[in-house]
Amino acid sequence: MFKKPGRRAWLASVTAVLSLVLIAYWNCLPDPLFNDPLSRVLYSKQGGLLGARIAADEQWRFPEQATLPEKFVAALLEFEDKRFYNHFGVDPVAMGRAIKQNLQAGKVVSGGSTISMQVIRLMRKNPPRTYVDKIIEMIMATRLELSYSKEQILSFYAAHAPFGGNVVGIEAAAWRYYARPAENLSWAESAMLAVLPNNPAMIHPGRKRQQLMGKRDRLLDKLHDAGIINDIQLSLAKAETIPDEPQVLPQHAPHLLATLINRYPAQTRFESTIDENLQRYATQLVETHSDNLSQQGINNAAVLVIDNENFDVLAYVGNAHWSTNNHKGYAVDIVQRPRSTGSILKPLLFASMLQHGELLPTTLVPDIPTHMNGYQPENYDHRYRGAVPAKVALARSLNIPAVRMLHAHGVRRFHDMLTNMGMSTLFRDADDYGLTLILGGSEGNLWDLTQMYANLAYIAKQSRHDSSATYWQACLVQGQGTKTRRRIDIQPGAAWLTLQALLDVNRPAGENQWRNFSSAQKIAWKTGTSYGMRDGWAIGSNRHYTVGVWVGNASGEGRAGLTGLGAAAPILFDVFNYLPATRWFSRPEALLTQVSVCKEDGLLNNGNCETESQWMPVEADFQTVSHHYQRVHLDSSGQWRVHSRCEPVNQMQHTNWFTLPPTQAYYYKQHHVKYQSLPPYRSDCVDPQRNPQYRGREQPLELVYPADFNTKIYIPVDLAGSKSQTVLEAMHKNPGVNIYWHLDEHYLGSTKTFHRMAVDIPPGEHRLTLVDQQGYRVTRDFQVLGK
Repeated sequence: MFKKPGRRAWLASVTAVLSLVLIAYWNCLPDPLFNDPLSRVLYSKQGGLLGARIAADEQWRFPEQATLPEKFVAALLEFEDKRFYNHFGVDPVAMGRAIKQNLQAGKVVSGGSTISMQVIRLMRKNPPRTYVDKIIEMIMATRLELSYSKEQILSFYAAHAPFGGNVVGIEAAAWRYYARPAENLSWAESAMLAVLPNNPAMIHPGRKRQQLMGKRDRLLDKLHDAGIINDIQLSLAKAETIPDEPQVLPQHAPHLLATLINRYPAQTRFESTIDENLQRYATQLVETHSDNLSQQGINNAAVLVIDNENFDVLAYVGNAHWSTNNHKGYAVDIVQRPRSTGSILKPLLFASMLQHGELLPTTLVPDIPTHMNGYQPENYDHRYRGAVPAKVALARSLNIPAVRMLHAHGVRRFHDMLTNMGMSTLFRDADDYGLTLILGGSEGNLWDLTQMYANLAYIAKQSRHDSSATYWQACLVQGQGTKTRRRIDIQPGAAWLTLQALLDVNRPAGENQWRNFSSAQKIAWKTGTSYGMRDGWAIGSNRHYTVGVWVGNASGEGRAGLTGLGAAAPILFDVFNYLPATRWFSRPEALLTQVSVCKEDGLLNNGNCETESQWMPVEADFQTVSHHYQRVHLDSSGQWRVHSRCEPVNQMQHTNWFTLPPTQAYYYKQHHVKYQSLPPYRSDCVDPQRNPQYRGREQPLELVYPADFNTKIYIPVDLAGSKSQTVLEAMHKNPGVNIYWHLDEHYLGSTKTFHRMAVDIPPGEHRLTLVDQQGYRVTRDFQVLGK
């Protein structure tokens, strides 16, 4: 016979059951409360929507807002839950009223649900409306109130309530129906969105539109009766219409959004540094220019604008158009895509050489036929100028002077500087790039290159030397850091001088696509064109902004006429003309010093030249004294040179003469009509055997190829499999002179006027000797490489 359970047993059982109930109650809510996929949204720094990507479940569901718009909250509470702040999740008054209305109607006409209960219903994916589910919602609503604040519960509702079709949440609804953020909605718009979740289907065209407007107006009356809006606000609100249909969301920066999603896959909301008005203008500008360029088979373009003050990215146009199927490469974010740099790195080499005291802005750089270890650079116009000031070579983007400058500076040294400045695309060793590094032999992207120019502009603004200063990096998302740990290679003096050189935008009249760009402000700018006309670059800076432009085809296909000057520069100047004008950089007086240089060659005054003052960085150790001026003694007629062995000193004229090496002089005088070659010695003054000192003091004979820095020659094989001949070349100051050629002490022949000799040379070590008819001699040892 069983004994009845005792009192303690009953209490233990009840306690256990209650404990289980409490545990179940406490753990009845999931964590997180909502786990629905979210849309990825991109906002401008002004808070405007720049673009959005639909959520994985094909819903426009924006991330929750930190704060809710006051008008929407007031309308929502008046419509759904007047006592929201006074109940614990269930409103007994509303529930009693709902039961009474349902009994009177004989069916369910009112649910009596609070906002907290509706949040639970949304969380449970809208189960069938039964009494059991209503009880479950009431229980879970009370639990919701224990864990979350009233503001959090309102945020849950506002972010997950349905607003018709595939629109979820107040923020997505505000943009889809009214094309503006929720905080900017009017009272009528807020009231319409407050009543819409109660019956989302009403928003569709042709369905119960009048009923929706009636519900909105009744809510507006309630807001008026509650003293929330006044008579005028009520009248104006009722005069507003309701939207006809959802609007297309903005797509002002689709490539930027795609890049940010790829870079930050867990992030759903991006508050960018983009200036909305500038972004819209730049996007439309690129589309317009690209539509015109597409008639030439040039389909893609990109623009990047950086604020030189704080390195915020103000505009980011990744391509001419947007296409998810990559039609014509429109899906590619060109800003981040590595492309051949063309000439766009030349200003950075110029700045580095200034910084290290290797030249001054007006220092002459050779522009003559050049062969360096099998590499033979050419200028864009296939012409030679003999010698040009370094800043002119930069402004005219001459290739041969740039290659010679890089050879003097050092490829590895320049490679390391570019890497330190932030060029992330140099994956190969410096020796692999070689001298082609300065002419597009490497790849760079618009993102890195524009930042490098912006850093140059930022450095130029500084008024003092700072050995601890570091480079900046551009910022796309608000709150990102912009300072790096990479110490700057270039000081303000060199940076300022470089930007001054880039102010000169004159180009030769023979360059086909040149136009006279005008702007209301000074701009330091540079263009670049890659080999095969595949890429056109233009990057420019003023004190406040740096603008970078790329034009070409995403496929890498070249097009005739695709140049930085003709295709990219017009976009650059159109962007600058839109930006606010700003004053030019102040000269950093304390970081520059003036030196006296010879006016013709830009080298330090040797006492025999006309001089001018030239700025140079104070820390630069430039010590090259001019060697292009020599003291010349002429006879009384001034037509012949003489010396003391053939002319009395008191009958001589003495003058300082600017003279260049033979090859440079040959091409230089074609562009400078005032340049005069040294007069020849009078016949009775020339005796090479008796006066060897006069032969040694000047050398009218020069070997062009092989040059003194090109002692190894590789002779290629032609298509037929035959070894090509080597074309040796020399230059003489005096036209009409005979030059006699000897290879390994074997006579090859003579040349006159044009001194070129095609020779079959076997692999191995060789010695080339040239002698002119006056006995001047040049000897060069070189090696011909085999296979």
